[in-house]
Amino acid sequence: MMRQYKEIKKKHGDALLFFRLGDFYEMFFEDAVEVSGLLGLTLTGRGKDEKRVPMCGVPHHAADGYIAKLTKMGKRVAICDQISDPKERGIVEREVTRVVTPGTTFDEKILDGKANNFVGALCPVLDEAHDGAEGDGRFEFAYADVTTGEFYGAQRYGAKYLRAATTRTMPKEIVVPSGFLENEIVCRLRGALAGVFFFEHEPGGDVEAAGAQGADALLMDYLRTTQKNSLEHLHPTRRDDNEFMPLDEATLKNLELLETLREGNKEGSLLWVLDRTQTSMGGRLLRSFLTNPLLNKGKIDERLDAAMELTCKRALLENLRETLKSVMDLERLLSRLSMGRGSARDLTGLKNSLRQAAVVRGLLADTSADLIKEIRDNIDPLEDLTGLIGRAIVSDPPLNMNEGGIIADGYNRELDELKAVSGEGKRFIQGLQQQEIERTGINNLKVRYNKVFGYYLEVSKGQVGKVPQEWIRKQTTVNAERYITPELKEFEEKVLGAQEKIIALEQKIFTEIRATVLVEIKRIQRTAKRLALLDVLCSFAKVALENGYCKPLINDGGNIIITAGRHPVVEKMSYAARFVPNDTELIQDGERFHLITGPNMGGKSTYLRQTALIVLMAQIGSFVPATKAEIGLVDRIFTRVGASDNLVKGQSTFMVEMQEAAHILENASEHSLIILDEIGRGTSTYDGMSIAWAIMEFIHDKVGAKTLFATHYHELISLTDKLQNAANYSVAALENEKDGVVFLYKVGRGGASRSYGIEVAKLAGMPAETVARAYSILRDLEEGALESGIAKELLGRPAHGQVELFGNDAEQVREHNPIKEELARIDTDNITPMEALKRLAELKNMD
Repeated sequence: MMRQYKEIKKKHGDALLFFRLGDFYEMFFEDAVEVSGLLGLTLTGRGKDEKRVPMCGVPHHAADGYIAKLTKMGKRVAICDQISDPKERGIVEREVTRVVTPGTTFDEKILDGKANNFVGALCPVLDEAHDGAEGDGRFEFAYADVTTGEFYGAQRYGAKYLRAATTRTMPKEIVVPSGFLENEIVCRLRGALAGVFFFEHEPGGDVEAAGAQGADALLMDYLRTTQKNSLEHLHPTRRDDNEFMPLDEATLKNLELLETLREGNKEGSLLWVLDRTQTSMGGRLLRSFLTNPLLNKGKIDERLDAAMELTCKRALLENLRETLKSVMDLERLLSRLSMGRGSARDLTGLKNSLRQAAVVRGLLADTSADLIKEIRDNIDPLEDLTGLIGRAIVSDPPLNMNEGGIIADGYNRELDELKAVSGEGKRFIQGLQQQEIERTGINNLKVRYNKVFGYYLEVSKGQVGKVPQEWIRKQTTVNAERYITPELKEFEEKVLGAQEKIIALEQKIFTEIRATVLVEIKRIQRTAKRLALLDVLCSFAKVALENGYCKPLINDGGNIIITAGRHPVVEKMSYAARFVPNDTELIQDGERFHLITGPNMGGKSTYLRQTALIVLMAQIGSFVPATKAEIGLVDRIFTRVGASDNLVKGQSTFMVEMQEAAHILENASEHSLIILDEIGRGTSTYDGMSIAWAIMEFIHDKVGAKTLFATHYHELISLTDKLQNAANYSVAALENEKDGVVFLYKVGRGGASRSYGIEVAKLAGMPAETVARAYSILRDLEEGALESGIAKELLGRPAHGQVELFGNDAEQVREHNPIKEELARIDTDNITPMEALKRLAELKNMD
């Protein structure tokens, strides 16, 4: 047996091997040591002395829970089952029936019903002209969810776009060809994608051959190898990235589309606001909508028109939502059946869900929106299939298929006859117990059953004297004696023989019905996708009605005009009546750049984010939180907000800020929307202001994107006078002796005169003495006190440090200024934005 174990383990050395021995899955050698430590299992041994082998195990009926824990830790588990009858002579035949990995698990304890469980594949694009050598650094990326049947064919990405593609998908694991795990680009990706596990896979060839097959072939081979299945439920589709707005990692996080920035919770995200879906399929599709906004006006309008009709027909909306509530997760149900893991309950769930689909189609009979009509016309109730399942499977089958009782009476004559024999035998045994009680006078006599002795008569020790002589004693226990009779054994053979045949025949019938279902898998999947889409549209309509959203007008002109816009999440968290709405007018050929100043805590960041969210919501086909909205299509939404050190990579807040800003300057176009919040605050005042100034000019003059630029550098207010398409806006505040500063959260024209930072410190509970001192210092600064004077007063020593950019100190460094010399060497006509920001960061660190 151990030789068999070693041979199987050799083929699956990269996985933990769960080796079936009777009622347990056992692990040996290094696997046992590792698993016992990870799961807290007792480490025992097999054999004696120097031949003793480390060993641990788990009951087979509880194995799924242990496997789930291991896959969540990023482990792969090979399940080795017994495939021959253990009662037969010789070594039991065993083989690995599947390999469970983080991205291929079917365990419902791990899976989120409303989120995909993707596994991705990366392959370098090889240069055929140079014997398959690595090409220009581009990679193919394909991904699939084996639990839902989705398979998205490979797209090619350069290094700088690859991270965005994988971030948007967020697979649980990514496989690469053998030898590529240490590839420079793959290593950078591994560092960026926290929580994603990377594995190598070699589909029957060398590294070059694996790469040459492409990501599609690599992924399909990996899935077939781990699942030991042909995966007929997977249907590769080619996604056209040109139809969708790319969202980079910063935008996904900063706008909190799927989870909150700090805690990573769904509550507090845009998904939390918009998700009123009734089905798991609809929930997954909504997530996909949020991370893949549309770029096609016609398709956006189709969704908006459908949502509009549903908001106008509230009775229809509620009837649809109530009906959809009873629809099971058809995609995952079909996948279980296709993978040979489905049960009779899955078949009845399929039947009931398809019958609800027929109800949905009937409810949509009088609808007029094009997208709803398309949904209606493609819902296939498959009456032939539901009829078959209804005739064959009992309405409430047992959870355990091995118990029998899953096939309905009247469906199969042979099965009905076996049930009659079994039923007669059971009635006989029940009658025998009463008969023997009356004949012997043993009132506590019981007819019982176990797998070792079959049926037997049990008599307590005190009644043994009444036992008839013809009874045959089989076993003595502490409190009773057990007997058999020839008559009991004869009927036992009939009953047990019939029961075994019943279970075997029911399994055969179930397999036949499952095969019939899988023949129609494409029809069912098509219906499932239409029901999911309808569920999302109903969710859009429900949210719009509950929150007072309006239908946005989509245009190709580029203007973004929002009347009384609100932040969809903040208003839900702080009660709608307290939220202050604001207007936004970004005119492509006019004032497309808004410089926004105002007090800290005054609402600048909320205003910026709400504008971006309203645009994104419009482009996924949702109504928006405003009284009126005209949204010009944008090709990208870029955000740079907040401050975050990347300590793992040794990057400061300022470096992260500069990298994100450089990414925006390199990739934004005149059709983009840019949100910049407090750019430049991660460094000293003059450095930060200079960078903000330069970025502001570059976006306005070179990029031409619609931009909201919030800043605490009030010196930039005067810059808008020199920029033709820029305008000043500010958030308002009032000051009075009684209440101090009162934030109005209202955005209006004109720059702000001050930031009210000290007032915010006071509101935060800063000691009165500190607040008073801050006011005193502020007055000195506003009256023109030099930095050197302040330093002497506060620190008791001469000022030193950064040279004034605009003051008299500049004269002191004209004779020898290394920074100036470095600046003179820069070719300003040819330098890229990314290079410029990198050079600025380098200059900042010069002595």
